[in-house]
Amino acid sequence: MRFLDNPLHESQALVIEGNAQSRSIIVAQLRELGVGHVSQCARVNDARRKLEAQRFDVVVCEQRFDKESGSGQELLDDLRRQQILPFYTVFIMLTAEASYSKVAEAAESALDAYLLKPHTGARLGESILSARARKRALQAIFSAIDEQDFERAATLCLERFHARQDYWLYAARIGAELLLRGARLDEARQLYEAVIAAKTLPWARLGVARAQLEAGQPAKAVTTLEALLADDDGYADAYDVMGRAHFELGNFEQALSTYAMATRLTPSAVSRLLKHGMLAFYGGDRAEGVELLDRAARLGVDSKLFDPQALVLLALARLDNNDTRGLQRCVEQLARNADRSFEPERPRRLHRFATAINALHHKNNAEVQAIATEFMKQVRDPAFDVETACNLLTLMTRMVDRGAAPPDAEGVVNAIALRFGTSRAMSELLGCAAKGQAAWTKALASGHAQVLKISEEAMRLSLKGDPGGTVEQLLSEAERLCNAKLIESAHQVLQRYGERIVARGPLQQRVDTLRGLYRMASLRLGEQTGHSTGAVPLSSGFKKPERAGLLDAAPAA
Repeated sequence: MRFLDNPLHESQALVIEGNAQSRSIIVAQLRELGVGHVSQCARVNDARRKLEAQRFDVVVCEQRFDKESGSGQELLDDLRRQQILPFYTVFIMLTAEASYSKVAEAAESALDAYLLKPHTGARLGESILSARARKRALQAIFSAIDEQDFERAATLCLERFHARQDYWLYAARIGAELLLRGARLDEARQLYEAVIAAKTLPWARLGVARAQLEAGQPAKAVTTLEALLADDDGYADAYDVMGRAHFELGNFEQALSTYAMATRLTPSAVSRLLKHGMLAFYGGDRAEGVELLDRAARLGVDSKLFDPQALVLLALARLDNNDTRGLQRCVEQLARNADRSFEPERPRRLHRFATAINALHHKNNAEVQAIATEFMKQVRDPAFDVETACNLLTLMTRMVDRGAAPPDAEGVVNAIALRFGTSRAMSELLGCAAKGQAAWTKALASGHAQVLKISEEAMRLSLKGDPGGTVEQLLSEAERLCNAKLIESAHQVLQRYGERIVARGPLQQRVDTLRGLYRMASLRLGEQTGHSTGAVPLSSGFKKPERAGLLDAAPAA
């Protein structure tokens, strides 16, 4: 990639500032610096829509907005969490707060610049050039990421970290993130710990907790996070990860209170409202959950940050409240979402559920039965995920309540219980989805215990000296139930005792095939793209926009 000494005349900038006078000053400063085109807006929601629709080379954003509950930091967090900002965008935050050491630290770790107001045009220009220098220094790493050569990207990060080259801390953060995503959990944890040893930073300590959580050690993650929050009780990302750790442990009440703390810290962060609201809807105070989801919808229903699953839950709430207009609005919004989506399979599936809920409200039982049967037949399909299972259970529960019980409902409930009974928390969540049907709730909540019993019976063969028999029995049950936990257990036994198993090759092929079809059940509440809280946003193959970015400008002839 080639750079100009002064390519600002080819760039586009966006100014986000609620005060008209301040906004005009910033616009004038950017134009004096030579920026070619400057757009402006006064509201966070308007800015979000602009950033979703168009790519900007420079964004200058106010931290506080007097007439809005949202902040510039919340906007940036949401955009980065959902990977909306391209790497080359320089995002500069303006703040009037005098003590802003935590923001400065965040700027170092997130490749952003923060300016204390009032600022001069020269200082703004220096910040832009400095941010571009950081991006230029790390360009090889991000080029490798865009090419999906994650191994090379991780190697480049580790080289920069160990050599203590410029921006080595951020390189370490990127490298650890790549290791985490590549399931190299011990290496990621060691790198985070090396950063802590060199310079204690909150994101590194959070990274250790994330590595522990991904390694199936939620209790250790909670301990790590408690120590982190004891030192920095305003670190919202830490509460997000703590909430997920408590959720994995089955501590729904503690998870809810933790998510509530993150919501209080960032009351206008759409993704946090969704996460908190969805868990409250399923496993806590449903009325509180609906209120939170409603607030998220008001703030960003048309945003890419908004998870349309929230509209399905709101449609259920409208059905329960006999709100015809509200229910219709949910259906229409989901239809628009499906029509404009580049990957419409999930949005269309969610729209089908909302259509069934609407049909149930209007007592069109034939349509409800048809849609419910359609999904009930898919319970064993690899594409049938835990979100679909929860939606089907909530739909079936209301069908029974309204005298339109689907056929073979008990068989479907048992199949869901055994397929997704991969952890106690997951089984309890499924039971919450069927709240109101006591027998179903009991069957679903016992799914994990049933799977554990099946696994223990198979393990007895290993204790008797027949690990091959254990793998064979686990795989047979896994194929019958489509349960990812049993598949992983078979994989672990095969890895541990492979040398003693005569039919290792064929068994390994069966394991690999099943692992490719059925993954561990996971419900990342409110995280539409799957991007984990506390993670550095990395593209998985960046697509260049039609207009070249600031860092892509070609030299003048």
